[in-house]
Amino acid sequence: FNVLDESLSETAFRSNAFENPFNLSTDEAKNVGAAIGCGYFLLVKSATQRRSSFQKEEFYESFAAVYVVSSRTGRLAVWKLQTFEAAKPEKAEKLLLDSTDNLASEIFDKLKIVTKSEISEKTNRKIEEVPDENIPEAKNLRPPLPYKRFKPEYTRLAYIYDVTATIDITVDLDENGAIQRTEVVRWAGFDLDESVTETVRRMNWRAATRNGKPLPMRVLLRYNFKKIEKEEF
Repeated sequence: FNVLDESLSETAFRSNAFENPFNLSTDEAKNVGAAIGCGYFLLVKSATQRRSSFQKEEFYESFAAVYVVSSRTGRLAVWKLQTFEAAKPEKAEKLLLDSTDNLASEIFDKLKIVTKSEISEKTNRKIEEVPDENIPEAKNLRPPLPYKRFKPEYTRLAYIYDVTATIDITVDLDENGAIQRTEVVRWAGFDLDESVTETVRRMNWRAATRNGKPLPMRVLLRYNFKKIEKEEF
């Protein structure tokens, strides 16, 4: 692995204007990777904040949420949350900074596995996507429909760090309505991607039909998350 010039990489990244760079679609992420000219790019969301709990009246937490994104697939290849607590903010920040060498080594090891997996990954078969209503392909089409919808959990980590995000996931269904494959195509970290995937995998579907004949089809589902103070954990 080689690290590219930091200033040039930042300029290339900022040439893509995103409302939330920590909540990219896979297409947006691939465009960023192409602009930078890299195999993976790294995003870090970091802060030091004052907290309190039943156990501690007041303390400071320094955290870094690290996003390692594949330019090849646009997927979130590695996500890691690093946190440290101390009585003083300076101490918490020092603990976080001192952990970067071990964190880098951990990420490097995970990326070797991800890279090997991406290289050996088979190309997905072509499958029709649900068309817009006003085009010829939509004629006589009954799109797939879940028999029952489930609501993904707004995770504890997302609640603690006040995350607002959108998760998009594609679902490939066969002619019997069975789920063949899912892929998160807009990610956010904080365990929200996993929450959505697990929830969608529990759904049972009525298969798509055209002129009464069942057929495989890909659907896109979107879930919006926002902290609500009355949530309890």
